Amino acid sequence: MKKERIYLYDTTLRDGQQTPGIDFSIEDKKTIAAMLDEFGVDYVEGGYPGANPTDTAFFKRRQTARAKFVAFGMTKRAGVSASNDPGLSALLQSASDAVCFVAKSWDYHVRVALGCTNEENLEGITTSVTAARMAGKEAMVDCEHFFDGYKANPEYALACAAAAYEAGARWVVLCDTNGGTQAGEVAEIVHAVRNVVPGERLGIHAHNDTGQAVAVSLAAIDAGVRQVQGTLNGLGERCGNADLIALIPTLMLKPYWADRFETGIGSHALAGITRLSHTFDDVLNRAPNEQAPYAGASAFATKAGIHASALLKDPATYEHVPPEAVGNRRRLMVSDQGGKSNFIAELERCGVKVAKDDPRLDTLIALVKEREAAGYAYESADASFELLARGLLGAIPLFFNVLSFRCLVERRYDSNGLIKTVSEAIVKVEIDGEMRMSVAEGHGPVNALDIALRKDLGRYQSEIEDLELVDFKVRILNGGTEAITRVLIESQDGTGARWRTVGVSDNIIDASFQALMDSVVYKLMKNREMAGLVAAE
Repeated sequence: MKKERIYLYDTTLRDGQQTPGIDFSIEDKKTIAAMLDEFGVDYVEGGYPGANPTDTAFFKRRQTARAKFVAFGMTKRAGVSASNDPGLSALLQSASDAVCFVAKSWDYHVRVALGCTNEENLEGITTSVTAARMAGKEAMVDCEHFFDGYKANPEYALACAAAAYEAGARWVVLCDTNGGTQAGEVAEIVHAVRNVVPGERLGIHAHNDTGQAVAVSLAAIDAGVRQVQGTLNGLGERCGNADLIALIPTLMLKPYWADRFETGIGSHALAGITRLSHTFDDVLNRAPNEQAPYAGASAFATKAGIHASALLKDPATYEHVPPEAVGNRRRLMVSDQGGKSNFIAELERCGVKVAKDDPRLDTLIALVKEREAAGYAYESADASFELLARGLLGAIPLFFNVLSFRCLVERRYDSNGLIKTVSEAIVKVEIDGEMRMSVAEGHGPVNALDIALRKDLGRYQSEIEDLELVDFKVRILNGGTEAITRVLIESQDGTGARWRTVGVSDNIIDASFQALMDSVVYKLMKNREMAGLVAAE
């Protein structure tokens, strides 16, 4: 049976930017557009040219090489000709391949929000689509509040969809703008719309206000729509939009969908979807959602010992898809709740072989549980666990010995008379019997310590040039100024490898330094492991 094509439309740069706390710069937009284009989505909606300086500047040139670059904006205003509407002109003059018009399809909104007649709204849809087509652009219409509008006045909602289609819109997109329509309702309404617009010209745009945006999108596809809109990691106003990071693997890996549809995303690209999700979070400077479907660090993680035992026998016992298919990995976490199976599996992943009856294994389990009771979290710090385990079960070279460190934070006036806060760190290390001292300034005490620690490691210096700190989390474990603090650091290197380390102390600087040291030692150890030099040193 020939598979039907599902077209993927990303609206991260427009609808996703409505997320509270999110404000993309032009460079952010360029970076994200390039990521989406490389991944293989069909449409990248860049924003609303004419609405703000950033989007206007962004649309001065085409920002995608393969995907269609889409400008978003309103249909022509009532009482104004197409040639005299500045908003419409901005859309038509933008360097876009396509224009997506937002049009009211609920007569209540036409009356209250637009303040025009139903007929004037329909005329605006027809005129706008025609103008876009005459300008050589692919036209599509987002029928805003379509499902609520259909339930209130089905005849008028259908008339809006029909007007867009009859004017030549490539896509007529049905929007669950308030995010409250249930999946069964969506399917029923889509079937009704197909009486006036063919399914191969219909799209779905779902919001997540009831936590069902992905389910609603799938229900619409099942009912006949062939374009689906969403955002990276489910960004969007209020509770967000349909999450493409969850939606795309479901369409491609679940037989119910994969046997009938194709997306244009290859299996190789799909294996990069976890990296896409995490890289996007890096652009936003926020930590990834660890429990996100498919791409989260915990998506294929097992903590309970009995589950881990079953996974070792057959991964399908607790995994709905192979983690490698989406670029993720299986994690059998070591924690105070884990049994021997968890520890053995994690050690094997680290390349450490240990028998189940080895007494050192019991010692390691007891040590992990003792340290976790003190505040450490090894399930979130794989590198620190590996260092702890290798130190107990094997041997880790003593690359360097930190003799002391000191950190100074000073608030002072600069040469212009402005207040400036300066952080300075001094780190003394011993390498090959020689003491070295490094001094550095940084953006805060932890950054200064990080720079100073890695400033001069002698013969190891060249090996850490590509080491980069990408995430830093602080958790206060109890109240008061004397609180115990846990610091989690995520690092990466030029190979793309990522690892996490942890430090715990009643001093936040000390906890941070523990995690920083573990990160550097782990990097040096892995370099030697790859070169087969661990035993030699």
